[in-house]
Amino acid sequence: MLSAAVHTPQAPPQDCRPTRTRSITHMDTAFVFHSHGDDFDTDDLDLVRRHFPGRHVTLDGDTITVWPRPRETR
Repeated sequence: MLSAAVHTPQAPPQDCRPTRTRSITHMDTAFVFHSHGDDFDTDDLDLVRRHFPGRHVTLDGDTITVWPRPRETR
């Protein structure tokens, strides 16, 4: 069951947002950065990665995704 809001007031710090960022979607521990229409570049990706060390962060054109932390298995 999915009960968390997609858009929440909790967001990454302002200094980790590339200048092309239009909006950020947040769910649980994942973040998706959306650009104004121009593609993000590797400098933008590096900026976000520095703020999320140890996390899987990917670039796909106009979207940068900070993937959720893996769930702990017991």
